[in-house]
Amino acid sequence: MSADDAAASESSAHARFGRLGMIARWRPVHRGHAAVLAALCDRAEHALIGIGSANRYNFRNPFTCDETADMLRLALAGRDNFELIPVPDLDDGPRWRALVIEWFGPLDAFCSDNPYVASLLAADYRILRPVELIPPAARVPIDGALVRREMARGDGWTDLVPLEIADYIRSRRLDVRFRREFGLQTLALATVMD
Repeated sequence: MSADDAAASESSAHARFGRLGMIARWRPVHRGHAAVLAALCDRAEHALIGIGSANRYNFRNPFTCDETADMLRLALAGRDNFELIPVPDLDDGPRWRALVIEWFGPLDAFCSDNPYVASLLAADYRILRPVELIPPAARVPIDGALVRREMARGDGWTDLVPLEIADYIRSRRLDVRFRREFGLQTLALATVMD
């Protein structure tokens, strides 16, 4: 990170915003997501949280939009300054951009770590990386692919997600469903990528 990037990150970590937006797949909501979600709500009067790929159910999106919304609400328990917005994949960047602008409206900033999403929305919104909102001590370097790989292997995933999310997934046997439907594909792709 350059000195300019570090200064911008430090400035963003303390700034307050009226409206912040972010879209991610959140499948499943993990400890890294929990830090991002807390920062979004802490830094904004109103956080618009998009559930990306809301129309997809596959090995990268192994929970339904409703299940993902339930996990997000659990992670955000006690907060009332957020709105969940299901955002479908359209396989058409310009159409998707227009949809996001229509549904999210004016924002003080849009958070994304996805370079393609950032490029689509850069002319419309100030783009921040989610990590810029999180104090360094609260950052958790976990990604969804790691959680899904561990879930495909067995029970090693539970320490990677907040307790209430682990309880939600286990009580509904969503981890068992995931292993049955997508476990082998997840592990095969992990082997190819390693």
